[in-house]
Amino acid sequence: MDESQAVLERLRRIEALDGSGASPAVLVDELRALLAEAEAWSRREGGEAGTKAVGELRSALRKTETC
Repeated sequence: MDESQAVLERLRRIEALDGSGASPAVLVDELRALLAEAEAWSRREGGEAGTKAVGELRSALRKTETC
């Protein structure tokens, strides 16, 4: 599976988990995995848009950890 598919699959998984009432800890773990996959995708694709998206995801994850 290429990086873009991994990111899309992870997003679907997070959405399903959230819809089923998964705990915040489970969702944060999934977000961490999403970040790693998004970073891999960004490295492969390159470009400013990918770098910005990963930065925004990283920032959002930090916010969840401080709540």
